[in-house]
Amino acid sequence: MTLKKSTYLLLTLFFSLSVSSFAQRGTRVGYIDMNVILESVEEYGKASQLLDKNIEKWKKEIELKKFQLKQFEDQLNTERILLTPELIKDREMEIKDFASEIVNLQEKRFGPQGDMIIQRSKLIQPVQDQVLTVVKQIAEEKKYDFIFDRSSSVTMLYSAKIYDISDLVIKKINRQQRIQNRKEALEKLKTKTNSLNN
Repeated sequence: MTLKKSTYLLLTLFFSLSVSSFAQRGTRVGYIDMNVILESVEEYGKASQLLDKNIEKWKKEIELKKFQLKQFEDQLNTERILLTPELIKDREMEIKDFASEIVNLQEKRFGPQGDMIIQRSKLIQPVQDQVLTVVKQIAEEKKYDFIFDRSSSVTMLYSAKIYDISDLVIKKINRQQRIQNRKEALEKLKTKTNSLNN
Protein backbone atom coordinates (compact mmCIF):
# COMPACT_ATOMS: atom_id res chain seq x y z
CA MET A 1 0.00 0.00 0.00
CA THR A 2 1.43 3.37 -0.96
CA LEU A 3 1.87 6.24 1.49
CA LYS A 4 -0.91 8.28 -0.16
CA LYS A 5 -3.38 5.39 -0.01
CA SER A 6 -2.57 4.65 3.61
CA THR A 7 -2.85 8.36 4.51
CA TYR A 8 -6.19 8.57 2.72
CA LEU A 9 -7.44 5.42 4.47
CA LEU A 10 -6.37 6.73 7.89
CA LEU A 11 -8.01 10.10 7.26
CA THR A 12 -11.24 8.43 6.15
CA LEU A 13 -11.28 6.21 9.24
CA PHE A 14 -10.41 9.18 11.47
CA PHE A 15 -13.19 11.30 9.99
CA SER A 16 -15.81 8.60 10.27
CA LEU A 17 -14.94 8.00 13.94
CA SER A 18 -14.72 11.73 14.67
CA VAL A 19 -17.99 12.59 12.97
CA SER A 20 -19.89 10.15 15.16
CA SER A 21 -18.27 11.47 18.34
CA PHE A 22 -18.81 15.14 17.44
CA ALA A 23 -22.31 14.59 16.00
CA GLN A 24 -24.06 16.24 18.96
CA ARG A 25 -22.50 19.69 18.40
CA GLY A 26 -21.32 19.44 14.80
CA THR A 27 -17.73 19.20 13.63
CA ARG A 28 -15.87 22.46 13.01
CA VAL A 29 -13.26 22.27 10.27
CA GLY A 30 -10.85 24.94 9.12
CA TYR A 31 -7.85 25.11 6.87
CA ILE A 32 -4.82 27.28 6.28
CA ASP A 33 -2.43 27.78 3.41
CA MET A 34 1.00 27.61 5.05
CA ASN A 35 2.71 29.07 1.97
CA VAL A 36 0.51 32.19 1.99
CA ILE A 37 1.04 32.66 5.73
CA LEU A 38 4.81 32.23 5.57
CA GLU A 39 5.09 34.70 2.69
CA SER A 40 3.23 37.26 4.85
CA VAL A 41 5.56 36.89 7.85
CA GLU A 42 8.46 39.35 7.82
CA GLU A 43 10.86 37.01 9.66
CA TYR A 44 10.26 34.29 7.09
CA GLY A 45 11.13 36.71 4.28
CA LYS A 46 14.39 37.66 6.00
CA ALA A 47 15.27 34.01 6.66
CA SER A 48 14.50 33.08 3.04
CA GLN A 49 16.67 35.93 1.71
CA LEU A 50 19.57 34.87 3.91
CA LEU A 51 19.22 31.27 2.79
CA ASP A 52 19.00 32.34 -0.88
CA LYS A 53 22.24 34.35 -0.49
CA ASN A 54 24.00 31.33 0.99
CA ILE A 55 22.69 29.05 -1.77
CA GLU A 56 23.92 31.50 -4.42
CA LYS A 57 27.35 31.66 -2.74
CA TRP A 58 27.57 27.83 -2.65
CA LYS A 59 26.56 27.55 -6.31
CA LYS A 60 29.30 30.02 -7.28
CA GLU A 61 31.81 28.07 -5.19
CA ILE A 62 30.91 24.84 -7.03
CA GLU A 63 30.93 26.54 -10.45
CA LEU A 64 34.43 27.90 -9.74
CA LYS A 65 35.63 24.39 -8.89
CA LYS A 66 34.09 23.02 -12.09
CA PHE A 67 35.81 25.77 -14.08
CA GLN A 68 39.15 24.86 -12.44
CA LEU A 69 38.55 21.19 -13.27
CA LYS A 70 37.95 22.07 -16.93
CA GLN A 71 41.19 24.09 -16.96
CA PHE A 72 43.13 21.14 -15.49
CA GLU A 73 41.66 18.81 -18.13
CA ASP A 74 42.41 21.24 -20.97
CA GLN A 75 45.96 21.76 -19.71
CA LEU A 76 46.55 18.00 -19.57
CA ASN A 77 45.19 17.54 -23.09
CA THR A 78 47.48 20.31 -24.34
CA GLU A 79 50.59 18.91 -22.63
CA ARG A 80 49.79 15.23 -23.17
CA ILE A 81 52.23 14.80 -26.11
CA LEU A 82 55.07 16.23 -23.99
CA LEU A 83 54.48 14.06 -20.90
CA THR A 84 55.61 10.53 -20.08
CA PRO A 85 52.92 7.87 -19.54
CA GLU A 86 53.65 7.94 -15.78
CA LEU A 87 53.18 11.72 -15.59
CA ILE A 88 49.96 11.47 -17.62
CA LYS A 89 48.68 8.82 -15.23
CA ASP A 90 49.59 10.98 -12.19
CA ARG A 91 47.85 14.04 -13.66
CA GLU A 92 44.77 12.00 -14.56
CA MET A 93 44.67 10.73 -10.97
CA GLU A 94 44.92 14.30 -9.63
CA ILE A 95 42.09 15.39 -11.94
CA LYS A 96 39.97 12.43 -10.83
CA ASP A 97 40.58 13.32 -7.15
CA PHE A 98 39.66 16.96 -7.82
CA ALA A 99 36.44 15.83 -9.57
CA SER A 100 35.62 13.70 -6.50
CA GLU A 101 36.16 16.75 -4.28
CA ILE A 102 33.59 18.64 -6.36
CA VAL A 103 31.05 15.82 -5.99
CA ASN A 104 31.68 15.74 -2.22
CA LEU A 105 31.28 19.52 -2.03
CA GLN A 106 27.95 19.33 -3.90
CA GLU A 107 26.80 16.63 -1.49
CA LYS A 108 27.98 18.69 1.50
CA ARG A 109 26.11 21.79 0.32
CA PHE A 110 22.96 20.38 -1.34
CA GLY A 111 22.69 16.73 -0.25
CA PRO A 112 19.96 15.30 2.00
CA GLN A 113 22.10 16.04 5.09
CA GLY A 114 23.71 19.11 3.51
CA ASP A 115 24.17 22.71 4.57
CA MET A 116 21.08 23.89 2.65
CA ILE A 117 18.75 21.52 4.55
CA ILE A 118 20.42 22.28 7.89
CA GLN A 119 20.25 26.06 7.39
CA ARG A 120 16.68 25.92 6.10
CA SER A 121 15.75 24.06 9.26
CA LYS A 122 17.60 26.55 11.52
CA LEU A 123 16.27 29.67 9.78
CA ILE A 124 12.73 28.67 8.86
CA GLN A 125 11.72 26.15 11.54
CA PRO A 126 11.23 28.81 14.27
CA VAL A 127 8.83 30.72 12.01
CA GLN A 128 6.90 27.54 11.16
CA ASP A 129 6.75 26.69 14.87
CA GLN A 130 5.31 30.16 15.56
CA VAL A 131 2.64 29.63 12.89
CA LEU A 132 1.72 26.22 14.33
CA THR A 133 1.46 27.71 17.84
CA VAL A 134 -0.89 30.43 16.58
CA VAL A 135 -2.97 27.88 14.64
CA LYS A 136 -3.32 25.82 17.83
CA GLN A 137 -4.39 28.93 19.81
CA ILE A 138 -7.00 29.83 17.19
CA ALA A 139 -8.27 26.25 17.08
CA GLU A 140 -8.75 26.27 20.86
CA GLU A 141 -10.30 29.77 20.94
CA LYS A 142 -12.69 29.16 18.03
CA LYS A 143 -13.38 25.52 18.97
CA TYR A 144 -12.16 23.97 15.69
CA ASP A 145 -12.03 20.18 15.63
CA PHE A 146 -9.72 19.96 12.59
CA ILE A 147 -7.44 22.38 10.81
CA PHE A 148 -5.73 21.29 7.60
CA ASP A 149 -2.90 22.79 5.61
CA ARG A 150 -4.02 22.96 1.99
CA SER A 151 -0.39 23.36 0.82
CA SER A 152 0.68 20.01 2.32
CA SER A 153 0.62 16.58 0.72
CA VAL A 154 -2.84 15.71 2.07
CA THR A 155 -5.12 16.32 -0.89
CA MET A 156 -7.99 18.72 -0.32
CA LEU A 157 -10.43 18.21 -3.18
CA TYR A 158 -12.67 21.11 -2.22
CA SER A 159 -12.55 23.81 0.40
CA ALA A 160 -14.98 26.67 0.89
CA LYS A 161 -13.28 30.01 1.54
CA ILE A 162 -15.39 30.48 4.67
CA TYR A 163 -13.28 27.82 6.41
CA ASP A 164 -9.96 29.42 5.45
CA ILE A 165 -8.42 30.85 8.62
CA SER A 166 -5.10 31.86 7.02
CA ASP A 167 -5.93 35.59 7.35
CA LEU A 168 -6.75 35.11 11.02
CA VAL A 169 -3.38 33.43 11.58
CA ILE A 170 -1.54 36.23 9.72
CA LYS A 171 -3.35 38.93 11.77
CA LYS A 172 -2.49 37.20 15.03
CA ILE A 173 1.19 36.75 14.07
CA ASN A 174 1.41 40.40 12.97
CA ARG A 175 -0.20 41.50 16.25
CA GLN A 176 2.34 39.45 18.22
CA GLN A 177 5.16 40.97 16.14
CA ARG A 178 3.92 44.54 16.80
CA ILE A 179 3.74 43.82 20.54
CA GLN A 180 7.28 42.41 20.45
CA ASN A 181 8.53 45.46 18.51
CA ARG A 182 6.94 47.82 21.06
CA LYS A 183 8.54 45.91 23.95
CA GLU A 184 11.95 46.14 22.24
CA ALA A 185 11.47 49.88 21.59
CA LEU A 186 10.53 50.46 25.25
CA GLU A 187 13.59 48.50 26.40
CA LYS A 188 15.84 50.64 24.18
CA LEU A 189 14.20 53.80 25.49
CA LYS A 190 14.67 52.67 29.12
CA THR A 191 18.31 51.82 28.45
CA LYS A 192 18.89 55.19 26.78
CA THR A 193 17.15 57.05 29.64
CA ASN A 194 19.17 55.19 32.25
CA SER A 195 22.44 55.94 30.47
CA LEU A 196 21.54 59.66 30.24
CA ASN A 197 20.65 59.81 33.94
CA ASN A 198 24.01 58.26 34.91
